[in-house]
Amino acid sequence: MEGYESLPLPLDWQRPAEWTFARLMYPPGPLDGYSGRFDGDWREGLSLWTQDYPLADRSFAEAVRRLTRIDAKSVEQPVNLDDGDEIYNYPWLYAVQVGEWGLTQRQAEKLRDYLLRGGFFMADDFHGSEEETYFTKTMKMVFPDRPIVDIPNDDPIFHTVFDLDERYQIAGAEHLRTGYKKDGKVPRWQGIYDDKGRVMVAISLNSDIGDSWEWSNNPQYPQKFSDLGIRIGVNYVLYAMTH
Repeated sequence: MEGYESLPLPLDWQRPAEWTFARLMYPPGPLDGYSGRFDGDWREGLSLWTQDYPLADRSFAEAVRRLTRIDAKSVEQPVNLDDGDEIYNYPWLYAVQVGEWGLTQRQAEKLRDYLLRGGFFMADDFHGSEEETYFTKTMKMVFPDRPIVDIPNDDPIFHTVFDLDERYQIAGAEHLRTGYKKDGKVPRWQGIYDDKGRVMVAISLNSDIGDSWEWSNNPQYPQKFSDLGIRIGVNYVLYAMTH
């Protein structure tokens, strides 16, 4: 699997901070192409929740430090929805390859409670009609009565720090030649709203924002993808912290 690399800890990794990159851990789902190929516990990293991890997390945290006044922790925090009340310590939560996760009913109920209490969830890096259908099905476990909708351009989430009216598909590092993965040729910027009009779940279908963070310092990865991916992420963090 890409990611799950061994990186040296930053010198200030133990310093408390205002915001931490919280990465959602999850068991493998039916579309997980790696399922059954590894022996071990998904809580120990043997699942696609580790994709791009931890380089994407730390690169993006560094960007949040540089581009905002938020005091961002230099290291990430994996979070398991089954671990009691741990999730409630983090106002912003990220998950990668959500078209291949194995979210359980119990985890879905915890995620719903977290979001209705004011949490924010960024669901990233799933592609094509099959993964979209499966992700939609699992989100119905979280919110049976709340639809996934396209976020309009004038929504504050696209204007908290950067004005992001011009959004384009962000290709992953392994799909630069085609520009897309599977049959996911059209990027969608979607969300699930609460009763007050706040985006609780921000969804990037047919784009790989995690790769845009992970490869942001690699000259072989197009800068335009990292430029947009970092701006989207920064907007989502600021929005989560202020709405």
